[in-house]
Amino acid sequence: MIIAQISDTHISSDSPDADQRLRDFALTIADINTLDPAPDVIVHTGDIVHNGRRDEYAQAVAILARARVPVYVLAGNKDDRANLREAFSGRGYLPPGRDFIDYAIEDYPVRLIALDTLSSHGNKGDFCAERIRRLIDLIDAETTKPIAVFAHHPPFEVMVGPDRINFETPEIMSRLRRALQHSGRVVAVFSGHVHRAAEGHVGSIPAIVAPCIATTLRKGEYPAHMMRTPVYYIHRFDPAWGFATEARVAGSPIASTCSDAA
Repeated sequence: MIIAQISDTHISSDSPDADQRLRDFALTIADINTLDPAPDVIVHTGDIVHNGRRDEYAQAVAILARARVPVYVLAGNKDDRANLREAFSGRGYLPPGRDFIDYAIEDYPVRLIALDTLSSHGNKGDFCAERIRRLIDLIDAETTKPIAVFAHHPPFEVMVGPDRINFETPEIMSRLRRALQHSGRVVAVFSGHVHRAAEGHVGSIPAIVAPCIATTLRKGEYPAHMMRTPVYYIHRFDPAWGFATEARVAGSPIASTCSDAA
């Protein structure tokens, strides 16, 4: 199975770099469409838009409509749950009438589970007791397939950037980590939020953070020719050894390794 992960497009209607963010997003989807073999799915790990507004989501939906494979989205701290749900409700995978945007996709060799780590108090992540219960229920609903989990906030200490803990408290992150490890079937965790490449572990589970698609907001060191070129991740799953991740430079004929793009 092949998953293309994009994150942190931050589509905005009023920022000075609004047009650049749209171009970065559109170039990324156009590049994914050229991949051979094509990915099975695209997963957007949140901060789709910057202000949570309906007009911003309309722009994001229009760009994602150009993708040639199924697209799944989850909410980041800049997203608005109600407006996101309204914008993507026609896709059929978002559970209706619920507070949190969490769900499982069962159609592939790897189960995909999307989490909702939004907090009502700020930009850092939250994961309350209700979300813990729902995550465990999602994990235990099927017991034969490996699971890839997607969450906007990385559930490990990120050793680059200003914040090592991207949840409101270490205890919140710890209870999410325990839930992710409880079954032994989660084989990878993929996140965004910190706008730069990062790697870690949740116990023995590999955890990968994709960089920001919006190049004007991206963190980290990049060669001069890549400063205005979006980077996204390709995750390839093999039953024998799990996921292998490559960073793809949009518009480039060659995908570099994850560490090359960090």
